[in-house]
Amino acid sequence: MKNLMQTETLTDLQLELLRTFSRQVSDDDVLAIRKMLADYFADKATNLADKATNLADKAWERNGWKTEDTLRLVLEHNRKSMI
Repeated sequence: MKNLMQTETLTDLQLELLRTFSRQVSDDDVLAIRKMLADYFADKATNLADKATNLADKAWERNGWKTEDTLRLVLEHNRKSMI
């Protein structure tokens, strides 16, 4: 666990945001910027989820899997013991 007094280096994005917003901004602007960033990352996550869903759909079609196969795969235990 890191010491609370330790600092980490800032990312390129954090540095760019600091440079961009080096002046005082209103509370309304802060909320608008926060929403814009949240929307951006939510869209990015949605796109990744859509891509994963499309890949899974292709695997289902390629393998000819049906609803019964889905249930079997959900209940299947595939983890390997680390011992």
